[in-house]
Amino acid sequence: MKIGIVGAECSGKSTLSAELHTALHSRYASVTLIPEYLREWSAQHGRPPQAHEQAHVANTQAARIQQAQAACVVADTTSLVTAVYSDVLFHDSSLYDNAVTFQRSFDLTLLACLDLPWVADGIQRDGVAMQQRIDARLRDVLLAHQLPFATVYGVGPQRLQAALQAIDHTDAVRRAQLPATQGPAWTWICDTCSDADCEHRLFSRLTQPASVRV
Repeated sequence: MKIGIVGAECSGKSTLSAELHTALHSRYASVTLIPEYLREWSAQHGRPPQAHEQAHVANTQAARIQQAQAACVVADTTSLVTAVYSDVLFHDSSLYDNAVTFQRSFDLTLLACLDLPWVADGIQRDGVAMQQRIDARLRDVLLAHQLPFATVYGVGPQRLQAALQAIDHTDAVRRAQLPATQGPAWTWICDTCSDADCEHRLFSRLTQPASVRV
């Protein structure tokens, strides 16, 4: 099982990745967490990467994920997120082809949504306005390229449980070995779930009885 967690800055990707890494040890023989290379790079250089350095960040993130040997791999962001940032920040769309192709190799893509308070975290953080732009562009790219994904909302245990339910669903589909003609492993709850406001309202209603769906 290869799980890619994507999302804008400060959307809880790293926290969720770490929690999943811990929780999934009871389900899989081995679990590997691939941290966000951007954090490592920025800490080493004391600044965020510039336009000509984005490809290196994307390629390194993808290579580390690809090299992981475990029954379950949890990736704290993927090269697709770097491609989106490169597009939005530097108007460079050249990273999309490789990033989209690589994203298709994941069994499950989890999109961390923007229901958490924004908190500055490190030198690469750009603020709420940029966070919203990245989220919108990321959704557009996922939908335009027909990359199935599950949105994850909630705080603390609720957010983790939402992610685990998406993993359960994907595992069930994989075990059933559904043919490709039956569609992707994940489908939207409604036709307008690419609208963050719509899906957030739906999530709020569904979680009130103590069940979580994404």
